Amino acid sequence: MQVRDAMSSQVLVVGPEHTLRQAARMMSARGVGSAVVIDPDSEGVGIMTERDVLKAVGAGLDCDVERTGAHLTWDVVYAGPEWTVAEAAAAMARGGFRHLVVLDGREVAGVISVRDIMRVWAESQAVATT
Repeated sequence: MQVRDAMSSQVLVVGPEHTLRQAARMMSARGVGSAVVIDPDSEGVGIMTERDVLKAVGAGLDCDVERTGAHLTWDVVYAGPEWTVAEAAAAMARGGFRHLVVLDGREVAGVISVRDIMRVWAESQAVATT
């Protein structure tokens, strides 16, 4: 199975000037653990995860003041839609993270998470046992 078959194509996108609280509210409302951050003034795409928000809260930072641009990962490992789900899982395991931004060329095509990988694995196991 390929990443394109397992990824979430409905991606939450925020800007670097959103506050951590705004990003957390949007992530919570959508039931997602990450938001893609696109800064029109820089190259590339970043990602903000629930772990980034948790670190900021744990450090006692003000989530109404702190901006996403200061608390995200710019050094992102990107997956291609043609990657296998196994390749995505291996990249996550190597990097110690739970989300991969999926790029099709230079465009964000989706996000694949550990949850997505678990879902397709469980579905494939159910099919294999019937």
